[in-house]
Order: sequence, then C-alpha cells, then structure tokens
Amino acid sequence: MHITPMTGGVGAEIVGADVRNASQFDDIFAAFVEHAVIAIRGQDILPEEQIAFAERFGTININRFFAKVPGYEKLAMVLKEPDQEHAIGESWHTDHSYDEAPAMCSILHCIETPSTGGDTLFASMYRVFDGLSDGLKDTLRGLNAWHSSRHAFGYSNSQNEAKQTGRVGNPELATQDSLHPVVIRHPLSGRETLYVNPGFTIRIDGWTEEESKSLLDYLYSQSTLPEYTCRVRWQPGTITVWDNRATWHRAVNDYHGHRRLMHRITVEGEPLSAAQAS
Repeated sequence: MHITPMTGGVGAEIVGADVRNASQFDDIFAAFVEHAVIAIRGQDILPEEQIAFAERFGTININRFFAKVPGYEKLAMVLKEPDQEHAIGESWHTDHSYDEAPAMCSILHCIETPSTGGDTLFASMYRVFDGLSDGLKDTLRGLNAWHSSRHAFGYSNSQNEAKQTGRVGNPELATQDSLHPVVIRHPLSGRETLYVNPGFTIRIDGWTEEESKSLLDYLYSQSTLPEYTCRVRWQPGTITVWDNRATWHRAVNDYHGHRRLMHRITVEGEPLSAAQAS
C-alpha cells in the first residue's frame, strides 16, 4: 500500500490497497485521520463489499433524501444523466451538518464517470482555521451556529432539478435544525477545526441573519483559497472517503452531455464538542 499526499495541506491518494481486506483497515483509517480525504484507487468491488468496508468505520446512516441504489437500502445513488443540467452537490457543503450528531465520513465509490471532468473539490477546515488571526480565533471559539436541512431538502426548494427527476426526495423529512460550535475539537485528531458551511449553516446563535452573514461570508471567502484545497480526479473503481467534521466538498459540474454515477454511504458520527477559548 502506497500513500501519497495530494497537496501540502489536505488529501492523499492510496494505491495498492484492497478495501475488502480487513487487515489493511487500520492503515487506511490512519491515513483518513491524518489527511481528512483519501482517494483509494483500483477498487473493483460489489455493493455488498462497499457496505462491509463502510461498516468498519461505524454505523451506516440511511440517507433520508437521496434515491437508493436498487436493492441496497444503505447505498445512496449520486447520478447525473446526459440530459440533466445540474449535479448533486455542486456547491460547497458538509454532509449532514444539520444532524444533532453530524456524519463522521462519507464514502463515494465511482461506478461511471465522463472521460474528462466530473472531479470533486475538497477544502480543509483545519487549514482555514489555522490561517485566521488569533483574535478572530478566540471570537469564533465562543460562538455556536445553527444548521438546517429545510432550505436544501424541504418543500421550499421543490423546483430543484434533482427533486423533479427523483434523484432527491422526501421533503417532508427535512425537519432538522441543530446547533453546533463554530470551532470544534475534532473527535479523532484532537485538532481545532472550523465547523460552518455555506450549504447548511443558516446563522450564528444569538445574532441576526444580517450580522451572521457578514461573519460567515468572510469565513467562506477564506475557506476555498487554493492552498487549503485538493481535487480528486475520478476513475471507475476509485473510492474516496472524506471527513465531514474537517472538510467541505463540491462536485464540479463540467461534463454536460455525459453520465456520472456514484454509490455513496455516509457513516454516523457523534455530537461535537467545542474548542475552548484561550
């Protein structure tokens, strides 16, 4: 097994691993903790084998909103057909931050991808927080923020193409509102990391929406600087695992007229603890 960092700050590529081999899991998991994003190449596996691999990380979250892979309740289907304009997840976000116990990780298996395009971008919230001034860090450590699923998956967004095509559904289940620290102590690495995202964070607790927007927009502007990001170029058989407590991600929608199919599993996490102000 060869593990090679993708950039100076986030992500690693793994070659020569076999996710079906339980004896290799400790090394894969250690790389996941260290790099926050791992792209494991050459995994020609069955849906049952992806599920078994995911269950080594923890309990699988049955996704409320995504269409399922036929016959596999634990596998969400991430699909864009050639005639569809919009990809699922094409704006920056963090999976399941609206849950009281946000997701630990997501595991995406590439089944079919265009010959070019269709990459996924990732941003390290460790690096973003490290790059802020000490004064702003202290301010953020004392704040909490509200996250919600309603605006993304609820009835108010019913004209979304993914909903109209059946790729995303169940708007009646979009009732999650959760309060999390803006800066958390990561439960695996012990590092401080920023925990807000433009997909699901709606405001700072105790602040107005206008006040919140000013702060959140500044943090978001810092969060996608090139030095904090990496890019996964997909190949059929690639499995990418990312830490939802330490990264953002977005799908690059640059392959119009082509099909892209992924199988996704999300693994349950735990309630998040705040980093303490210095």
